[in-house]
Amino acid sequence: MSQTNSILVGKKPVMNYVLAALTLFQTEPEVCIKARGRAISRAVDVVEIVRRRFLQDVKVKDIKIGTEQIASEEGGLPTNVSTIEILLSR
Repeated sequence: MSQTNSILVGKKPVMNYVLAALTLFQTEPEVCIKARGRAISRAVDVVEIVRRRFLQDVKVKDIKIGTEQIASEEGGLPTNVSTIEILLSR
């Protein structure tokens, strides 16, 4: 999976990421939506809006979930953060 066809979901409004996905589908056959922590629910919203409202021919090809360890700023114990990657294809 190359970085050119992946979208990292963060704190922006959902429709910003939907527009980015629609733009990528103009040139790419597959788009990967990535998120971690509290942005995971926003990533799922992005996928569902793209599939149901805009591009009905898009299918979820693969979903990967995992955990990343983030070092804390105070130098304490590392924190576990959940991650998700949703691969969409036409």
